[in-house]
Parts: sequence; C-alpha cells; structure tokens
Amino acid sequence: MSEQVKPNQDDAAGKKQQVTEMFDTISGEYDGLNRLISLGLDQKWRDNVVDMVAAHQPDTIMDIATGTGDLVIKMAEKTKASRLVGLDISSGMLEVGKIKVKQEQLDDRIEMVLGDSENLQFEDHTFDAITVSYGVRNFEDLEKGLSEILRVLRPNGILVILETSVPQKFPFRQGYYVYSNLVVPTLGKIFSKDRKAYGYLSKSASKFPYGERFNNILKKVGFKDVESHLQFHGASTIYKAIK
Repeated sequence: MSEQVKPNQDDAAGKKQQVTEMFDTISGEYDGLNRLISLGLDQKWRDNVVDMVAAHQPDTIMDIATGTGDLVIKMAEKTKASRLVGLDISSGMLEVGKIKVKQEQLDDRIEMVLGDSENLQFEDHTFDAITVSYGVRNFEDLEKGLSEILRVLRPNGILVILETSVPQKFPFRQGYYVYSNLVVPTLGKIFSKDRKAYGYLSKSASKFPYGERFNNILKKVGFKDVESHLQFHGASTIYKAIK
C-alpha cells in the first residue's frame, strides 16, 4: 500500500480533512494553475478518458473527485448519458464547478454533489460508468474507496481512472523528477494561496502505487479486465477496469 502522504505532515488532522481544507482554499485558482503545471496536456488526457467511457455507451455516469467539473462537463458533451453526477468532498471546488455547469447550460443533466468517495451515498448498482481524474491518490483509504466504487457500479460497468505516474525511461524519468520536485512546488508558491498545496500534490503523486501495483490493487478489490495506458511516456496513466 502507498505511504500515507498528507498536505501537512505536522498537523494531527486526518488526511481527508486536510485534503478537503486544501482544495477549499485553492478552488478559485485551481483550473488556471492546473493548466499551467500540466502544460495543457491534462485536457488531452481527459479527452482520452471520455473516449473510453463513451465507447461503453453509459446512461448513468459519476465523476468522483470531480473538482471544478471539467471531466463531467466533457462527458455530458460527448456522451448521451441522461444522468451525470459530479461528486467531490470540497464544497469550494463544487461551487466553482456549479458555475461552469450552469454556464454550459448542462444543469438539467449534471448534478454536482458534496460527498465522500469512501462512503458513497448511492445504492448498489447505480452507475454504468465511474471516472476519477487525479483523485484516487487523495483517498485516505485507497482500497475502501475503490471498493465503494465497485459497489455502486452496475454489473459490467466501467471504471476509468486518470492518475499521475512516474516515467520509467531516460530522459523522461529524470525530467519528471526535476519538474515535479522543483518546478511544480515553485509555481505553487508563486501563484497559489496555499504554499504547501502543490508540494503535497507533487509528493503524493510520487508515492502513489502506479502501474502494475495499482493494477493489482484494482484486481484485489474485485475488478476484472484491468488495463493501463501510459500518457506522455508515463507522466500520467489511464486505468480501465470492469465490474
């Protein structure tokens, strides 16, 4: 299992509480800074997630750790799903997301919901597809969160996760460490209200059990047909699995 990394290791509060407070604090700046840090590549990777989901032709979709709603909005635009839920533990991020959903005139299809990914407030077998982009590394209990996802998915439902990983080949591996350990925290300090937030995001990414280790966790929880697809030489990975 991955090392428990928290936004503030000196704070006695649990990871879940700290992550919630962190995202509440940076919600207004998150979209712009995220585009800057990823050099805009995260948008293409999210498009790849949407393509995988759309191929499954789901009618009900939930995006967990939806943040400000980028992914759930893309799925509303590119699928025929009649019901889409964007769920997040941060009310600050959701408020930004609700404005975006309304601006796109999608509030008749997208519901932005405050909720805990490790204690989902939905019945068993509710959704045809579930996505998580850059959120599972923030779960306090990774296996519990994945088990909850499995519970609320319908049989043969699809889970697609986009998460950071570490490139394995030279020179991408070396460049990744320089960028994530030096550039990202520096940009965070310059542009963010929370100076520790982007240091945490970089560290939590490096400690996440990416690749085959994460594939094995998905299988252990009960998913089948697990696949992983590297993005930009492994800077991120898309995982696809079936219930």
